[in-house]
Amino acid sequence: MHIQGQTALVTGAASGLGEATARELARLGAKVAVLDVNAALAQQVAEQLNAQHGAGTAIACHCDITQTESVQAALDAATAALGAARILMNIAGIGTAKRVVGKDGNAAPLEDFARVVNVNLIGAYNISRLFAAACAKLSPGEDGERGVMMFTASVAAFDGQVGQQAYSASKGGLVSMTLPMARDLAQHGIRVCTVAPGLFATPLMKTLPEAVQQSLAASIPFPSRLGKPEEFAQLACHIVTNGHLNGEVIRLDGALRMSPR
Repeated sequence: MHIQGQTALVTGAASGLGEATARELARLGAKVAVLDVNAALAQQVAEQLNAQHGAGTAIACHCDITQTESVQAALDAATAALGAARILMNIAGIGTAKRVVGKDGNAAPLEDFARVVNVNLIGAYNISRLFAAACAKLSPGEDGERGVMMFTASVAAFDGQVGQQAYSASKGGLVSMTLPMARDLAQHGIRVCTVAPGLFATPLMKTLPEAVQQSLAASIPFPSRLGKPEEFAQLACHIVTNGHLNGEVIRLDGALRMSPR
């Protein structure tokens, strides 16, 4: 699928990997719906994209992917402003670190586990099912293709660390969902892929002490540095343009394999 002229939905687009992906899509000629729970930051990103690439390039939409009404309102607003979307980038997500049994001897709160899974897995599925239903009604393009969606997992789906039970389970769910969803949506001409990034220089990462960031970067075999958000964005956009990529999970981690701690 050619990116030029297409409408793309990007969740978590107000910062980090989502923002980088929104910017790369706009650079390549897409119209971008900047979806995020942080409406103010999303508006800033959309305004910058419109200033850089022309009015009408982007729209900011408040979107809580765990709430169907919020998602549907965002999709309706994006369609009205930019046209029907054929690209969905699922990048919104949260994380937590909780040992099953804490230092106080108490079990981890179930609510923490449920919250992470609800956002990272159920939320991603929620917006994907609504996007797919709308996309399936569009006219097919080359090879009968109607759309493409990407999930964002993590290397934690494969080698999660101590305390990452909730995060790893949620990201592992996305990994496991990729192939059956691709098979399910094949009849509608919608491709599905997942990227599992390693350690990236996101705003969250930059809140860590510099020494910690350098130690994490040194653990990556090659190149021994944190991933750049634009590298994630480039892969996300390649998935859109490579029509034979479907049902695949791609690690983007510099050959990193996480240690237990």
